[in-house]
Amino acid sequence: MALDNKDVADIAHLARLAVEPQDLDHYSAELTRILDLVEQMSAVDTAGVEPMAHPLHVAQRLRPDQADEPNRRERFQRIAPLTEDGLYLVPKVIE
Repeated sequence: MALDNKDVADIAHLARLAVEPQDLDHYSAELTRILDLVEQMSAVDTAGVEPMAHPLHVAQRLRPDQADEPNRRERFQRIAPLTEDGLYLVPKVIE
């Protein structure tokens, strides 16, 4: 799929990007190359390929789930303007 300068100018306008007229030829060539690559990738048969989140089979090391700050909820509840049953009450902003 080849893009011409008008297509690139329209895309730039929609994306709110300022593209100088002298740069349109360069961008149209680069975007055309990208779209050609996407077409090549779409043509590959991936029917038997299992989706993966990461190309390597590694496990993420996790840290222990421990609180590292003291619980100051009661203190913050005392200085809050309005609370009820442990919740902060705020003014209604959507009618």
